[in-house]
Parts: sequence; C-alpha cells; structure tokens
Amino acid sequence: MTAESGLVVATYSRRMGLRLSDGKEVDARIKGKRLRPVCGDHVEAEPIRNETDWLITRIHGRSNELRRPNLRGKIEVLAANIDRLLVMAAGTPQPDWAIVDRYLCAAELISVAAAVVYNKSDLPADTSLDEVLADYDRIGYVTVRCSAKSGDNLELVSSLLSDGVSIIVGQSGVGKSSLINRLLGDQQQRTASISGKTGEGRHTTVNSALLQLPGGGAVIDSPGVRDYAPALQPEDVAAGFREIASAAQNCRFANCNHLREPGCAVKQAVDDDMISKRRYDSYRHLLALTRKLNAKRY
Repeated sequence: MTAESGLVVATYSRRMGLRLSDGKEVDARIKGKRLRPVCGDHVEAEPIRNETDWLITRIHGRSNELRRPNLRGKIEVLAANIDRLLVMAAGTPQPDWAIVDRYLCAAELISVAAAVVYNKSDLPADTSLDEVLADYDRIGYVTVRCSAKSGDNLELVSSLLSDGVSIIVGQSGVGKSSLINRLLGDQQQRTASISGKTGEGRHTTVNSALLQLPGGGAVIDSPGVRDYAPALQPEDVAAGFREIASAAQNCRFANCNHLREPGCAVKQAVDDDMISKRRYDSYRHLLALTRKLNAKRY
C-alpha cells in the first residue's frame, strides 16, 4: 500500500478522522499502541485493503504540543502544531481564573499567541470582572467580551482565529462549542450544558475536532475541563507568567523562587501593585501543584 500524508481532524479514542492531502476525509485507525496522534498532527497513513478505514503508521515531527499530566502523573498531549490559544471563561460556571492563568502559562512555554475570551456577556457579570480583564490587558494579552447567544463581538473573535490553527480551551460549560457553532454558521457541533444541581459543566464534548472556519483559519474544539495544569518542571513555572519572568531579572538570586527569598524583585513588584496579587497567587499555587505532580510522576 502507498502511504499518504494527512492531517488529524478528529479523535475518537483509538480512532481518528483524517483529512488526506487531496482534501478527502476518511476514518482511520492507529498502528500499534505506541502511536498517539492528536488533533493538529500531520501523519502518514495507508488504506486498509478491502476496508474503508485507513491506518495511521507515523506521526511527523511536531512544532509544539499542548500537554498536561493525567491523574496518574503521565503526560497527555491535548493538541499539536497550534498557532494560537484562546482561553474562554464565562459568568456560569463561575470563572476559575487560576485555570485561565495555567492555560496562559502553557501558551507562553510553547511560544504561541494567547488571548482571553469572556463569553456570555449578555448576562450579569461579577463586579471583579473588569479588574481581572484589566490585569490581562496590562500585561499584553488580548481580551474580548462576547456572547455566542446574542452574537455580540463575535467578529472580534473571528478575526483572532482568521489564520493558522487555534485551539479554544476552558472550563466545561463556558460555551466553547456554542461559540464555534456561531462562527461556523451551523449547529453540528455538540454543546456542553450546565448541571443545575452543581452549577458545573458536564463533560459532553468527549472528542476533539479540528474545524475549518468560513472566515479563514481553523479551530480545535477541545473537551471542557474542571481543572487543568500544564506539564512542566517547577523551575519553568515563572517563565509562563510573563510579568513575573520580566520582574525576576532583577532578583538578587538567579535561582529565586519568588516565595520567601530576600531581595526578590517579584515580591517587591507585588507589594508595589506592579504585579497583580491574584496572578502572583496563581503562580504560587501552580508552583506547589507542579512540585506535587512531579513527585507523583517520578
């Protein structure tokens, strides 16, 4: 059989949706147990004799990976070869800004552009929202308030996604799939609903899908999460918080953890309101979590 190049555009456990080089989309299986393709992967595949399925035999080198440790401490790759990451929050479920910060940290460490999108702007928002979004604006992240329901500011979101491959991430129930449906102009993507009992999103979008947008670009619709941590080493955490990384250049000690060390420029910047205390708390908590996860892994 002659192998062809393809792009992974959907994942269903050990099965994939594959777009071949001629644009044809086929179902595919994976050769062996070691190959673990994800949305955004460029692969080689070959047709299976007397079947409609294809067989993925090789994954080409990745330019980047969005990763996280699973509950057993093993590293999972969520998506590959992305150009942009949009973190979505909303009024319901209640925003967990620490999760937003962790996704932004991951984007910094794999050197992709990132933005914060606040959905459901048609609903009343917490009084702290203005301050939180202002913090992100201040350190250089694009922020957009929009509504997938009313269509408010969707043109700004569309412009952010208009080239390359983007991924939209965030808590379950914030409206990622609903937003993508509006941008696609159809309702084929499944949407997450909010649990009336707990107010938390239920995991209804089980599989990732890479979708071409009418205005240009492509977007990966990823499963919603209740929690997220990037896969990294403790010494790399500060590099994922751009304002902390900048201030850290003036610390007395090169190996400063920005916790209790004397002469810490980061702590001084927090005291002087140059760095958001909320963001600094996110940094401290992620550093502690990373140490805990790494201890489990090793």
